[in-house]
Amino acid sequence: MTDPTPLKRTPLYDLHVALGARMVPFAGYDMPVQYPAGVLKEHLQTRESAGLFDVSHMGQVKLTPKSGKLEDAALALESLVPVDILGLKQGRQRYGFFTDETGGILDDLMITNRGDHLFVVVNAACKEADLAHMQTHLSDSCTIELLDDRALLALQGPRAEAVLAELWAGVSGMTFMDVREIPLHDVTCIVSRSGYSGEDGFEISVPADKAEALAKALLEHPDCQPIGLGARDSLRLEAGLCLYGNDIDTTTSPIEASLEWAIQKARRSGGAREGGFPGASRILGELQNGTTRRRVGLKPDGKAPVRGHAKLYADADGQTEIGEVTSGGFGPSVEGPVAMGYVPVSFAAPGTQIFAEVRGKYLAVTVAALPFIIPTYKR
Repeated sequence: MTDPTPLKRTPLYDLHVALGARMVPFAGYDMPVQYPAGVLKEHLQTRESAGLFDVSHMGQVKLTPKSGKLEDAALALESLVPVDILGLKQGRQRYGFFTDETGGILDDLMITNRGDHLFVVVNAACKEADLAHMQTHLSDSCTIELLDDRALLALQGPRAEAVLAELWAGVSGMTFMDVREIPLHDVTCIVSRSGYSGEDGFEISVPADKAEALAKALLEHPDCQPIGLGARDSLRLEAGLCLYGNDIDTTTSPIEASLEWAIQKARRSGGAREGGFPGASRILGELQNGTTRRRVGLKPDGKAPVRGHAKLYADADGQTEIGEVTSGGFGPSVEGPVAMGYVPVSFAAPGTQIFAEVRGKYLAVTVAALPFIIPTYKR
């Protein structure tokens, strides 16, 4: 049966069609999966030069403290995430995740200190649930506003700075996770130096009615080309970055997902604001004592890609099942198949050989360190 709910369109829909994009349903939106160049060329374009992505389907949320004191909004949000928000400086962004009472991950998100409010970007598929979650738990202390009148663009790649500098020369002064309010193409935008590709780059929040003009201005640069969801997925997989609903969800804890780096000292055992978030007892316990399984990188030994949901085994005969692939495909930059999945900690060391079931055969797979490429973030 087909879903009768009509697909939503981002402010760049007409531009995608004009550029020859193949549109597909994604998280309730009609989105470009690729352009005429194709996924492989779009992937390499982003790794070697610059690519422009439409990520306007993501949720942009403004949390404003009713007291007028940002620390009140920070402490309120800390009740939902195991992240140090109080210590986040103005003009800086931090990765985090909502957790549930069992220590599972409800969604992952980006959080920015904008001085008088917090700016939160959440995943498209979780947008409505996340908004309801914040309204339920934060409404006493914060005004919660979904900014559905804004689009979001991602400009990624080693030439991203040069492309953006054509519109604002000061971009060179920004480093990874900096956020600035800057004028681009005669419109004020919120720009972060971040992204989802493993490359240097920027995410640009722009008023919806100005998005197409800004996108066209960026695409006028000879180093910049439009990139679809297909290459976005292969880029983030090579970079070892999680996709919510595949690599992380309510059945995975942040520690199992190898995301403990995102839990700052202040929120850990013995920290200034230890715990106080959903699932804290499990998450803090796993930080101290470890967990039984871990998310790892996987490199199939042959040329055949191993896709998500493929079962993993300890032996070539498929007798002992030990885990499952969560994301997998071909990595154009590493010129071979790459994947991620969960295995018991006894199998998690890089170099460990295990086996994946692909169409009834058991293919050799080597556990690998993540990421598969060297990130080029500007520190």
